[in-house]
Amino acid sequence: MVLASLALPAFASPQTASPAEAIGLDQQGKLPEAVEAWRAVTEHNPQDARAFASLGVALARETKYKEAAAAYRRAITLNPRLRGIQLNLGLAEYKQGQFEAAIPSLRAALLQDPRDMQTRTLLGLSCYGAKRFVEAVRYLEPAANADPTNPELHQVLAQSCLLAKKYPCAQEQFRQLLRQNPDSAPAHMLLGQALDGLQRTHDAIAEFEAAAKVSPQEPGVHFSLGYLHWKLRQYDDAKRYFESELSVDPDHAQALTYLGDIEMKRNNPEQALALLSKAVHLRNDIRIAYVDLGSVLAQQGQHQDAIAALQRAVKLDPTQPDAHFRLGRVMRTSPPRCRFPRLRHIPRAAEFYLRLWADFVITFSMTAATVNSEWISSRDKCGDKPRTPFP
Repeated sequence: MVLASLALPAFASPQTASPAEAIGLDQQGKLPEAVEAWRAVTEHNPQDARAFASLGVALARETKYKEAAAAYRRAITLNPRLRGIQLNLGLAEYKQGQFEAAIPSLRAALLQDPRDMQTRTLLGLSCYGAKRFVEAVRYLEPAANADPTNPELHQVLAQSCLLAKKYPCAQEQFRQLLRQNPDSAPAHMLLGQALDGLQRTHDAIAEFEAAAKVSPQEPGVHFSLGYLHWKLRQYDDAKRYFESELSVDPDHAQALTYLGDIEMKRNNPEQALALLSKAVHLRNDIRIAYVDLGSVLAQQGQHQDAIAALQRAVKLDPTQPDAHFRLGRVMRTSPPRCRFPRLRHIPRAAEFYLRLWADFVITFSMTAATVNSEWISSRDKCGDKPRTPFP
């Protein structure tokens, strides 16, 4: 995007730089001198919005975007209707990676000229950078439709649709990209994600298989295939793909997590514990890893570590009832010294129990006699094994 300097009437005294001199220096490519000339002009007349706007242009050409943005904001304060100033400020913020800050100025610029696709595209990209994906789709879709041969723009639109959970939109965009480049592994993978979002798991598998065929070493492709088979409870196939991902990336925490989950489901607690412990060591934000780890530790009598793991799972996503349920159950059955206040977990546990009645054979109700018996017979310990540190 070309920033145009704003012509000013010559008003400066002989002791100061004039706008004409500043423009001349800029045209000669003497950018540092032009910046200083414009600074002198603004110092001589601090109420001149056009001078501050031109100073911002000169600073932006020197890639001093933070200073340029300050000059543009001063110009807007003096004259908010100055033509092009909102666009220039938005561009300066965008160039700094300040996407959230760029959005208001770019939105104001688009209101001034709704047909300007350059401004619309820049606004959509800023929304994408700010993770405001629904808004990004709104601005990028018309821009992409107006430029069907721009694969980069369609790629960003497709990803925005996917992240906004607008799966039909994502599907259409990725299909367009594949028509242009049928051997694009990333496009196959992203289309697979969109199809999975539409609950078309088998079609999603086909897309990821196509991606793996085109690029067997593509990061994440084997994990994604493993995850889709895991969703279908095809654990043998899932394990094979997770292990393939680990052969490419031995520290793939998610692959380790789901391998651990499979081992837990197959009643192999030692293998599950090793895999899950490594996963949470590598990453401390995978909720299912902490849920499974808490379950395995509880089975092994390491109650305090189990509680710590499940509390971490609850913290990562308090809306998911399974961690509340398991945490409430561990606290109910653990020896007294291992317990923490747990009443706040019971409603979520009850919700999960009611929704998944067929999957559980335990109940929340326990007679006083049973409770007292457990308390008396349990040693006041939280497990004999060393505690596992959690990040």
